[in-house]
Amino acid sequence: MKTKQLRAYILLWSTQSLSTLGSSMTSYALVLWLYLRNGSALGTAMLSVCSYAPYVIMSIFAGALSDRWNKKRTMLVCDLAAACSTVAIFLLIKADALQPWHLYVLNALNGLMNTIQQPASEVAATLLIPKAYYQKTSGLRSLSQSMNSILTPILATALFTFAGVDLVIVFDLTTFTAAFLTLLLFIKIPERSTAEQPKEKILTSARAGLSWLRQNPLISNLILFLACINLIASIYNAALPAMLLSRQNSGETVLGLVNTCVGLAALVGSVLAAFLPVPKNRVRTICFSLLFSMSSENFLLAFGRTPLVWCIGAVCGWLFIPVMNANMDVIFRSTIPLDMQGRVYSCRNTLQFFTIPIGFLLGGLLVDRVFEPLMAAQPAGGILTDLFGEAKGAGAAMLFFVIGIAGVLVCLTFIVKLRKYSWSEN
Repeated sequence: MKTKQLRAYILLWSTQSLSTLGSSMTSYALVLWLYLRNGSALGTAMLSVCSYAPYVIMSIFAGALSDRWNKKRTMLVCDLAAACSTVAIFLLIKADALQPWHLYVLNALNGLMNTIQQPASEVAATLLIPKAYYQKTSGLRSLSQSMNSILTPILATALFTFAGVDLVIVFDLTTFTAAFLTLLLFIKIPERSTAEQPKEKILTSARAGLSWLRQNPLISNLILFLACINLIASIYNAALPAMLLSRQNSGETVLGLVNTCVGLAALVGSVLAAFLPVPKNRVRTICFSLLFSMSSENFLLAFGRTPLVWCIGAVCGWLFIPVMNANMDVIFRSTIPLDMQGRVYSCRNTLQFFTIPIGFLLGGLLVDRVFEPLMAAQPAGGILTDLFGEAKGAGAAMLFFVIGIAGVLVCLTFIVKLRKYSWSEN
């Protein structure tokens, strides 16, 4: 990889990844703070619901704005607004006035800022990366994501245990400052000339993105596939803290250990994504990567009773996700015209991610209102208690079994649906 051609991108990627680590640590610490405060899976799931709801609702319009606006300026303003919400949380903590509803409102604001920033960041990356390096730089993005997954639970738990949420937030704001100044002072993102900017109205631009998707069934089917997977994955994310913070032989340390194994598996997967040869069929690689993930982790979490089994499940579930993401990224960047990417990515965000807040809300409700009460009513020595346990957390384990079956069925359905596609550079 010729670093001179990628110097600006690598500088942007590295500092933004550091800032993302700080933000992830704050989010993780707030989940711990809220669950230890009220013990509700639904309460913690609402943090993610509030983050994703504005993201999903407004994404379809954000791409049209992103195609018009200066990418660098958009990223800077959105980052600054998100940092202000973090400062607000810090001040509320110091005043001993932080309430769950404060977090929900501020998470919604952050979600709105991310809605506008994400398509601008996607297009900025495309402008900074030579086409020949799409797959390798996708591996770099997966690498930073996996490193964040490894470090977030370790660092956030350590700082949270040592000094509470406020020290985690200080770290978050420090990393934000480094990334903000780097983007402001040292990164130049190419911009199209004024004559090349889209002239249509915002609604017309949004419709243009949807129209492009309708004319490209491979991309639209992949988006639908990921929307179904995201529904299942967000139920998983809502149920995981509820199970691991409640079960015997578990707790905050085990939750951090399992999340660290997720990051380690994703790290190995990122190396695979960066150095594996180009597959003959990227679509098939995407499908079978997700099938392996769905058919392994959820069942090991459901039936496992020890941290070792849960960690093995985490590794199986996340090992090939970076490979899937890299192949998806190459298909998208190589297929969608550059002047349409902001609009199409935003439509993708709405269609692919609208299931995430639904999944988090559904996951929290199913744990608190359905599966935990169901398992609590089971007699000792019954078949369900033998399978999933007796104490609190058994209901979440049963939910993992259900979504494991659902995930396998979704993957098999789309393997059949997408079998006629064999996308490659040729």
